[in-house]
Amino acid sequence: MTRSIMRDKWRRFLRAAAVTAFWLAVWWGLAALVQQEILIPTPLAVCKTLWGLLPTAEFWGSVATSLTRIVLGFCAALLLGTVLAVLTARFALVRAVFSPLLHIVRAAPVASFIILALVWIHDDITPAFIAFLMVLPIVWVNVEEGIRRTDPALVEMTALYGVRPLRKLTALYIPSVKPFFVTACVNGLGFAWKSGVAAEVICQPQLAIGSQLQDAKIYLETPEVFAWTTVVIIMSILLERVLMRLTASARRKEETHDNT
Repeated sequence: MTRSIMRDKWRRFLRAAAVTAFWLAVWWGLAALVQQEILIPTPLAVCKTLWGLLPTAEFWGSVATSLTRIVLGFCAALLLGTVLAVLTARFALVRAVFSPLLHIVRAAPVASFIILALVWIHDDITPAFIAFLMVLPIVWVNVEEGIRRTDPALVEMTALYGVRPLRKLTALYIPSVKPFFVTACVNGLGFAWKSGVAAEVICQPQLAIGSQLQDAKIYLETPEVFAWTTVVIIMSILLERVLMRLTASARRKEETHDNT
């Protein structure tokens, strides 16, 4: 059994390595065909640029500041989205009042909100606000769906036996909503990161990945643009992996607790 698992892991690793090598070869071929670094730098040039950025305090300050802003916006969206989902699932009037807001946020382009946010709030807060705004409807819709899909028979039974509200919340609603909430977190985190960096590109706060991208673009430092884009992609993957590991760890603890 162990050998089979190891064999599958090696197969996945080799497949991923082969796919990566293929696309690197395509990239290198395009760079060799164009032969203009200002348009398409080679992978080697991008790696050298990224290696030169790594030891600098400005690099780590930009990454840390961007991460802090966007995670704060993400967490605020989780909190408010959950509260709104509970209220709109419980009260039809609240749903009627806030539904237009949900449709507006989901339909309007991100750039419009970024431009409006620049009018209303400070540049340093805009990325967090945009991340919050993009994640809010995702959490809202998913959590409300989880509440509405709670087994009606179980809800009726808890009412019949006079189960206390706190017990009903922990034993009935939270287990029902949890898969929808996890899905919202996984999907929302990617949106938060991309939209937050996009907001930084436009509003250019101090010490931000988006600001570094914009500066590199203005000065036609294409290898640096590619390097910072690589950082954005790597950070997105790492954040998703961390969230998935936390989710899996919480699930294992819950299963262990249930077995005992």
